Amino acid sequence: MRNTQRCKDQRLERGGVSQQRSERSTHPPPRRKTMRLITLAALLVTVHCRDTFKGHQVLQIIPKDEAQLAFLKELEDVFELELDFWRRVTAVSCPVHVRVPFQILQFLKPLMESKDIRYFTMIDDLQAVLDEAQKEMELAASAPKPMNTDSFNYSRYHTLSEIYSFQDMLVSENPNLISKLVIGQSYKGRPLNVLKFSTGGTNRRAIWIDTGIHAREWITQASGIWFAKKIVTDYGRDPILTDILNGMDIFLEIVINPDGYEYTHSTNRLWRKNRKPDPTSDCVGVDLNRNWDAGFEGPGASSDPCSQTYHGPRAHSESEVKSIVDFVKSHGNIKAFISIHSYSQLLLYPYGYTRKPAKDQNELYNLAKKAVTDLTSLYGTYYRYGSIINTIYQSSGGSIDWTYEQGIKYSYTFELRDSGRHGFLLPSDQIVPTSLETWLALTAIMDRTLKNPY
Repeated sequence: MRNTQRCKDQRLERGGVSQQRSERSTHPPPRRKTMRLITLAALLVTVHCRDTFKGHQVLQIIPKDEAQLAFLKELEDVFELELDFWRRVTAVSCPVHVRVPFQILQFLKPLMESKDIRYFTMIDDLQAVLDEAQKEMELAASAPKPMNTDSFNYSRYHTLSEIYSFQDMLVSENPNLISKLVIGQSYKGRPLNVLKFSTGGTNRRAIWIDTGIHAREWITQASGIWFAKKIVTDYGRDPILTDILNGMDIFLEIVINPDGYEYTHSTNRLWRKNRKPDPTSDCVGVDLNRNWDAGFEGPGASSDPCSQTYHGPRAHSESEVKSIVDFVKSHGNIKAFISIHSYSQLLLYPYGYTRKPAKDQNELYNLAKKAVTDLTSLYGTYYRYGSIINTIYQSSGGSIDWTYEQGIKYSYTFELRDSGRHGFLLPSDQIVPTSLETWLALTAIMDRTLKNPY
């Protein structure tokens, strides 16, 4: 059972950030006075430095006791510091990954040292890493445009328009196997495309796969492109995939969050949410994986529109989520729902919002174990697996909790490479290896879904 255990048994639950702020005492304790002084300093030095990552560092911090954990949790809620937690604060001894602006480093590092909090630098200059990646993309973009999907470059990251073009080419090349559905529009009016892989029949049992719900997780959209090509390449050649497609349909949404993804290319590479403005503040965006009607507004999601985990004004308020909800309900015969994220190398199943075990806990655990074993067999990549709440943290309003409660038993979330060395900035030379190993796990889940009808 090692894979289903968290770093330690300590687990903290907390509500929305706005609620927490309202509960703060008029006379804060000394630690909070210190935090307010840092916040004031941060406002003074960052007001002219937004949207730049020059000198930003990504730190790994390991809290060794409850006092250090509480300090980090308080830091997590001070949005004025512009700290970006890539791996959230969860429990004592569990590593925290956080992007820290250059100016804040000058205050934060000495403060942590004074509190004997261990940390080390994972990425020394974030902008330098981003500049190198941008040069690589610009060089690749100067190459001739692919005339077909065989000449498409699966080993680099692509813009939204290039992904749309790829989808259209793949459909035109395989009209008897693929069709493109537009299930809705994003907030900014971009199409929400879903590729349907089918060998015929009406309303057959189906498997859903999505990538790109969080914009900055580029390895997921890149893997989604690779999966689409893999399906058409292997049908009729690989007996397992051929059996799956002869018996079921596969739906693949490569870019759930097109507005956010476009923004990561044009403006802010590390943008997570969608791009819907909040009418009550200057902040933009909803975390699309906190917007589902499964423990909505619960612990692990924020009521503050400025938070990276803002759940939105109501469940299914975002068109990118509502379109999938409507599709799943109208289809009525989806038997597996697989949502692909990054990073951390995890395979997770419900629940995230409650400690109540899923009624299919044993089967979901054993299938996750099989899928991870298959994945690891290729390159030895280490994955943990288990329920969301027991493996990482409490998280409310997530997609697979909602689909599981709709009766979709095989509901899983992947967190792809890596474990933190590169975080959301996984080098492009890892796209194909990541896709290859993940495909082995996906095949295990799809094969079980085919052979165990319910």
